Amino acid sequence: MTVSAPLATAPARPRARAVGCTEEPRWLRWTVTLVVLALLALLVVVPLASVFVEALRDGAAVAVASLSDPDAWSAIRLTLLVAAVAVPLNALFGVAAAWALTKFHWRGKAWLLTLIDLPFSVSPVVAGLCIVLLFGTNSLLGGWLVGNGLPIVFAVPGIVLATMFITFPFVARELVPLMTEQGKAEEEAALTLGASGWRMFWTVTLPNIRWALLYGVLLCNARAMGEFGAVAVVSGKIRGETATMPIMIEMLYNEYMSVAAFSMAALLTLLALVTLTLKSLLEWRYADQLAASGRH
Repeated sequence: MTVSAPLATAPARPRARAVGCTEEPRWLRWTVTLVVLALLALLVVVPLASVFVEALRDGAAVAVASLSDPDAWSAIRLTLLVAAVAVPLNALFGVAAAWALTKFHWRGKAWLLTLIDLPFSVSPVVAGLCIVLLFGTNSLLGGWLVGNGLPIVFAVPGIVLATMFITFPFVARELVPLMTEQGKAEEEAALTLGASGWRMFWTVTLPNIRWALLYGVLLCNARAMGEFGAVAVVSGKIRGETATMPIMIEMLYNEYMSVAAFSMAALLTLLALVTLTLKSLLEWRYADQLAASGRH
């Protein structure tokens, strides 16, 4: 009996090696990196540097003197005042909205979340126009308020309202994902042990969200100080009364007072850089908090 030859086996295919995004050719990685750095320098670094160069063009003494003008001081004080009023109110609203969206089950949560995101899609100019139409002297409510000595439009309250509308999503949008991830187990345990609602909030909920809350407050503050479109519509641009720092920068630049305009722009940029530094520190702590909540 003859023995048949063993069947020929097909050669084994080489196993495909997974290629990661960092294993691309060196020339491609360097090209992409250089393009990103070039765009970053063109769109961010060069404009910011030019602001400080123009502000110091005639010397630091001239720049400081331009900021000591009474109208400039009025714009700085008004900007800080509006931020000091709008940011805490939006922080309270953000905590309340995040609590309602994450701790309760009720119909309409999706609608509330959509309304919170509305300022991200509506133009600030349109928002300011809506405030003018609602609280202006030609409206029923606005006419009554003006008649009783409580003007909203072309006054500080209108600026605060416009700033609050533009900035109120920031705190809520930072808290909702974190509070959803954390769940309700710790709050329910505190209530089971006899804690009241306020004690549960101050001892359980607030410590768990403090870094995200501060992070959202910083973002809200940065936008509040730099808002232009909505504030420009409702303020009337009255020098020394309703002109915030961004509006004052435009007014000075249109009057060909370049050094004064760029000096105030440099001051606003410094405030933004300080906010960015604090944001980076809080982002680092916030990442640690998210990692800790993920481990639990």
